[in-house]
Amino acid sequence: MGFESEYQKKLTTAEEAVKVVKSGDWIDYGWCAAHPVVLDKALAARAAELEDLKLRGGICLWRPAIFDIEDAPKHIAWNSWHMSGIERKAIAEGIAFYAPIRYSELPRYYRENIKPNDVAMFQVAPMDEHGYFNFGPSASHMAAVCEKSKVIIVEVNKNMPRCLGGMEESIHISKVNMIVEGENPSIAELGGAAATEVDEAVAKLIVEEIPDGACLQLGIGGMPNAVGSLIAKSDLKNLGVHTEMYVDAFVDIAKAGKINGTKKNIDKGRQTYAFAAGTKKLYDYLNNNPECMSCPVSYTNDVRSISALDNFMSINNAVDIDIFGQVNAESAGTKHISGAGGQLDFVLGAYLSKGGKSFICCSSTFKTKTGELKSRIVPTLSNGSIVTDTRANIHYLVTEYGKVCLKGLSTWEKAEAIISVAHPDFRDQLIADAEKMNIWKRSNK
Repeated sequence: MGFESEYQKKLTTAEEAVKVVKSGDWIDYGWCAAHPVVLDKALAARAAELEDLKLRGGICLWRPAIFDIEDAPKHIAWNSWHMSGIERKAIAEGIAFYAPIRYSELPRYYRENIKPNDVAMFQVAPMDEHGYFNFGPSASHMAAVCEKSKVIIVEVNKNMPRCLGGMEESIHISKVNMIVEGENPSIAELGGAAATEVDEAVAKLIVEEIPDGACLQLGIGGMPNAVGSLIAKSDLKNLGVHTEMYVDAFVDIAKAGKINGTKKNIDKGRQTYAFAAGTKKLYDYLNNNPECMSCPVSYTNDVRSISALDNFMSINNAVDIDIFGQVNAESAGTKHISGAGGQLDFVLGAYLSKGGKSFICCSSTFKTKTGELKSRIVPTLSNGSIVTDTRANIHYLVTEYGKVCLKGLSTWEKAEAIISVAHPDFRDQLIADAEKMNIWKRSNK
């Protein structure tokens, strides 16, 4: 039987496909830009007759229809591997919950640790001549999802970019149970915030640490994007990319002629990534681009992969950091914000790289809704705040007031270094707090 005849045999409507779902099921929606659309709507339409549906997904770029059913907490629980603002708001509605991860381990969670999915449904690119449906910009952990799902339903989107890879970037029709042809919406975009003067000041301090031939990992947000913009305008050359998330900044750097991957120790000449989210510019760049390599996160975020690359530069954000050096990138006290993602993977891996450096960057302050200025550098993390990187992990801390290397310092040295890049208005109080905690020498100031 040829692939086309098999395709027609498995082709069905979204309404028919979701009839396989029953109360109590675990349902996987895939990841980020590949969350289902018509299947989600069809499942939401019959949700009233179902109870205790447990869904998995992450980084919602739009609000799923299943969130808006009547009395949603009675019917669903959304379990997110990494939260966007949409999912964060759904926590307060009683329908969303965070699943803590070390992102590099996520495929293994599916294969060995968590309850298998009863149903997986997600968007894919159209089938190719060999019978494969590409996962688009969301390879991440999708092969493991498919391996551990009893029923697999793919929703074909003609606009899904075909993201070439090296492994685990697609699924063959023989492993698919049902095919639904979707509404072909444009791929959801994730726009980055415009860089502020603070972002640009931080970026400048980081970029001067990056050598020619370095391999880059950028997180999401204004500061990493500002770093990317500055790199694109710099004299740097022969750069490589090995990252968890592929963002618009990489496209800008590549089109500026700065990226060729010739100095990479592994995957030479390829820009390696686990998933991507950004603007149409990004999706168009990734589509059928042999320079870009879509891979499972168990490869991109493995410290062995990262450390194999010389001069690895990892750049990530933080919510706040205390004067012991503990980094919180996930919550504001007990209020959840996003997730651990792969920050620790890259902090550890970059330090193991020959010539590698990792940078945790943040503005020194932020303003509350009432306009009060608060320091992001605090005596101790707030009750309930999550330690994303322990005090022994952080390499460089960067704010608009400077950058400091925190490796190998005793508690008083570390406190002194961290306070030195705090906003001047908060330094005296931080010193007083350090003295109370016996991590300040009288001779310091």
